[in-house]
Amino acid sequence: MNRIACALTLLLVSLAPVTAQTVLVEAEQFADLGGWDLDQQCMDQMGSPYLLAHGLGVPVKDAVTTVTLPKAGTYHVWARTRDWVAPWQAKGAPGRFQLLVDGQALATTFGTEGAEWHWQDGGTVKLGAQAKLALHDLTGFEGRCDALVLSADKGFVPPAGKDALAAWRRTALGLPEQPEQGGTFDLVVVGGGIAGTSAAVSAARQGIRVALIQDRPVLGGNGSSEVRVWPEGRTRQRPWRHVGDIVEELTPAKTPGDANAGRGAIFADQRKLDIVAKEPRITLLLEQRVNGVEVRDGRITAVIAQNVRSAKRLRIAGRLFADCTGDGTVGYLAGADYEVSKEGVMGSSNLWNVLDQADPAQVLRCECKDKDALSIAVQQGQKEAPFPRCPWALDLHDKSFPGRKQSAGQWSGTGLGNLGGWFWESGFDKDQVADIELIRDNNFRAMYGAWDTLKNVDKLYPNHRLGWAAYIAGKRESRRLLGDVILTGGDFRDGKVYPDACFPCSWHIDVHSPDPRYTAGNKGQEFISLATQGKDYTYNGIYWAPYRSLYSRNIANLFMAGRDISATREALGATRVMRTTGMMGEIVGKAAYLCVRHDVLPRGVYETRLDGLKELMAQPGPMRRETLDGPLALPPGATISNFVGAGLDPKSLPGIVVDDEQADLTSGWSDTGTLTGFVGSGYYYASDEKATARFPFQVKESGTYEVRLAWQPHVNRAKALPVTILTADGEKVVKVDQTKPPTGDKGFGVLGQYRFEAGRPAWVLLTCAGAQGAVHCDAIQVVKVP
Repeated sequence: MNRIACALTLLLVSLAPVTAQTVLVEAEQFADLGGWDLDQQCMDQMGSPYLLAHGLGVPVKDAVTTVTLPKAGTYHVWARTRDWVAPWQAKGAPGRFQLLVDGQALATTFGTEGAEWHWQDGGTVKLGAQAKLALHDLTGFEGRCDALVLSADKGFVPPAGKDALAAWRRTALGLPEQPEQGGTFDLVVVGGGIAGTSAAVSAARQGIRVALIQDRPVLGGNGSSEVRVWPEGRTRQRPWRHVGDIVEELTPAKTPGDANAGRGAIFADQRKLDIVAKEPRITLLLEQRVNGVEVRDGRITAVIAQNVRSAKRLRIAGRLFADCTGDGTVGYLAGADYEVSKEGVMGSSNLWNVLDQADPAQVLRCECKDKDALSIAVQQGQKEAPFPRCPWALDLHDKSFPGRKQSAGQWSGTGLGNLGGWFWESGFDKDQVADIELIRDNNFRAMYGAWDTLKNVDKLYPNHRLGWAAYIAGKRESRRLLGDVILTGGDFRDGKVYPDACFPCSWHIDVHSPDPRYTAGNKGQEFISLATQGKDYTYNGIYWAPYRSLYSRNIANLFMAGRDISATREALGATRVMRTTGMMGEIVGKAAYLCVRHDVLPRGVYETRLDGLKELMAQPGPMRRETLDGPLALPPGATISNFVGAGLDPKSLPGIVVDDEQADLTSGWSDTGTLTGFVGSGYYYASDEKATARFPFQVKESGTYEVRLAWQPHVNRAKALPVTILTADGEKVVKVDQTKPPTGDKGFGVLGQYRFEAGRPAWVLLTCAGAQGAVHCDAIQVVKVP
């Protein structure tokens, strides 16, 4: 049976035991969190997880608990909190909340002072032997509370320093000085995003024992319903068609309407949990944050994880470790060599969306915390959605931003579709680890400032309201751990071939910086990004990156997969998308098996077992072995399709289908695109005026045939693609607008009906010259007309 961590049951944990006449009440241990969210992302910086009133301008339901006191009497009360807009000297203290004691609010309003986390004095209150406490949000605008202290000791003041506070917390909570033993494993994977989850599943199927440690209640990281960045990157590429099998199990295929900041259900959180739960060799530890590492003789021996609810610590020992944290946390704590950008850092995003509450269908799908009240109001005819002024937010009343008037983000249209997308990004001059709360909060100020401007200054969208926003930041860049090979942007552009090439990269060299169109008046608070584009940031074809970028050069038993692999900042632009990082994880899992099976370290796999790694790369992802030295086999009921492309199987289509792999292509084509819905294993595109693609075919029976062309529409595609068809009656030329979706079945557009003779060569030719945009080359279909 899986040993799935009991973190999710810790809502039943008792509150802090009494220490003398003082009681510590951790907010994350409230019996009922109500509408408050548990935020752990900066606990290493401020000392603890905390509760966040993330109501998008609507006060959230109270968090409630009952505390037992050492005696009846007068207690001094403190709340550890902060005024989250104070770092910008903004007025208004939007994160205001009250503490209700036995139903009565204390006189102090909390969250109104101090740029830093501190103990805000709440005065005194008379209490009995028990008290019911409630955190009562007043605004819905990101109020936050770390903990409460109630003390009958007149001389007591809660400790303020980070180390002193940490030691006092452990004493007040009755926690042992030493962590509990959490087991010993062949591979300990820290970080449960797509990379870490793929690594754990891959390793477990090879027959080794794995611990997967994740600090959130769900798996998927940026690709979960909590952050909602759509996983990109092309899987199962030539020549290793099964690298990506596990990634495709974990991440659903993109369907029309699926996008960043979409509905939570499309990110399939439960699907990932179910796949992991079916692996008997994986011990899943949810809501456990690794913040300690034990190292001996250049090797990690154990990591220390802290439960984000109970604060209890576990020691998880292992033979091998994989840092899939994105921030390189394990490597950093272990003393691994690393790099971090000193300036011009890619920022983090907190995606968001809006909804029209005059549309019953949108209200039905609403993910807002006040859905019940909203549904009742709409049923009663209340369609307008007022929004309060936000003087503490970014002041955008005289500034342009995507979604205002005719302003737009990169590769985007105008209007509401511009709000909350990938280019809403902050922290370009900040430390993405140490400053993550500040970065996330600047994203909040941008969101609220923009919505305030649209609603209250421009008087637009009277029936629209904020629908959802991520409170967990989606990071792009932080620490990069250094391996035996440091992948560079030049490697991609030059097509450098490595003997240990093991995972495919298809995303362009995508490095973000502030969009100069929107920086005026926002210096240090930039919130819209611009991605690199052009020939200097593209490369030809799929690029297979080396295994030696997936392990540390100075911590002998440390792998890495995800944003923290051994790469320069420029190379990170091409490797950081999640389907690509998931394939890194698959390789790490296979390499970990070789380490255990043959008693070598990660470097030793390259030195002595590279052929063995390539053999495993050729095996289907569902295959597994029952014992460490047993054979790989398919589990009962599992099947493997003979078609290993990521798109539509050409053999499933009627008529003659010629895929791009069978086409005659001149130079100038790239297969690094990320659009979905293609035929076969992918597609090509080109803007080079000299580039052509010829699809040859012959019919077996003379007659009239309908000729179709497959493409995926995009705003940068050809508006007037010349397509020449060689028929029995000579060459025929039609023009195709590939910015618009094809009108036929299965992503094909009809070019026309033409006569062909049996056995006579024919073809369809795509010509980039005069196409007025990038030509999309996927497949043709020739179907006989009845």
